[in-house]
Amino acid sequence: QVQLVESGGGLVQAGGSLRLSCVASGRTFSLNSAGWFRQAPGKEREFVARISPSGSRTDYAEFVKGRFTISKDGAKNTVYLQMNSLNPEDTAVYYCNTVIPYGNTWRARADYWGQGTQVTVSS
Repeated sequence: QVQLVESGGGLVQAGGSLRLSCVASGRTFSLNSAGWFRQAPGKEREFVARISPSGSRTDYAEFVKGRFTISKDGAKNTVYLQMNSLNPEDTAVYYCNTVIPYGNTWRARADYWGQGTQVTVSS
């Protein structure tokens, strides 16, 4: 089973920035598209961003376009999410996973998840 470890969350004021990291075991992100998801209290987990195995292509949910940037370091098997211009609606637990296409969006390939990292944006 692939191990996924997210980190980098925290408490930030509205307008601030955070950079999340996700390390996967093995060559997981070299062989598969990787994505970030988030789950706010009382809501379902939702897709945020995706990056191709080569890192050459990215996709974003509409609500983060222009504010978030997904990237990866293949040598470290790590995927990042740079989050700028944060607002209180971005408060959630953020998770990473490998992803596959699902209609006009992306869903997690695997059923298992890491512990996630909490992002809290104060107004």
